[in-house]
Amino acid sequence: MSPKGGVGKTVFSTIFSLILAEHGFKTGLLDLDFTNPSTHIVLGINPINYKPVEEKGLIPPNIYNLEYFTIAIYTGDKPLPLRGESVNNIFLELLTIVKWSNLDYLVIDTPPSIRDEHLDLLTFIGDKSELILITTPNPIAISSIGRLINLLKESSYKIKGLVENMSSGEYLKQYCIENGIEYLGSIPYDQFFDSKIGDVEKLRQSIIWNSIDEIVKKVTS
Repeated sequence: MSPKGGVGKTVFSTIFSLILAEHGFKTGLLDLDFTNPSTHIVLGINPINYKPVEEKGLIPPNIYNLEYFTIAIYTGDKPLPLRGESVNNIFLELLTIVKWSNLDYLVIDTPPSIRDEHLDLLTFIGDKSELILITTPNPIAISSIGRLINLLKESSYKIKGLVENMSSGEYLKQYCIENGIEYLGSIPYDQFFDSKIGDVEKLRQSIIWNSIDEIVKKVTS
């Protein structure tokens, strides 16, 4: 989760899910970004070719050993012009009608920002949810993540920890100590990474993948 776009949340969520599955965990990936769903781009698939089976709900397709669902399965690259209560209703409907198997982990890629529908989503999931926050060391991103941390703590939501993307030093480690949350790890900047998006085999060979693998080990230990 991140209050700010452009910090690598979707890439992290997708690779995190793939690695969980590779480690033998039954894993689902749910893309809840209705205006700009992008997990399918990271996976390198055309989502309209992966329709769920309709059987007393929607059984998500299996892709790279992941149970996977995105609204882009129905909309393609067209954003849904939704806001407010309409977004909230679709959030809750998808959580109700998508029939996941008995998963070890369901990774949810949420839209950037933090609004009422995000909090309603967390309330609906309940105490099963553990939030991984992601930020860059950019001052604006850090300020935004600080406000999110305070809001989540005030509402007693569980924060699993924070991931630093495009890390540049030790500042965020100290920041986590001061804010009482775990620093889960850092992801280095890779100038060639964009050319690997959409090719899972190339992603596996990247330093980004290796860094997220270490974070997966920490989260699941």
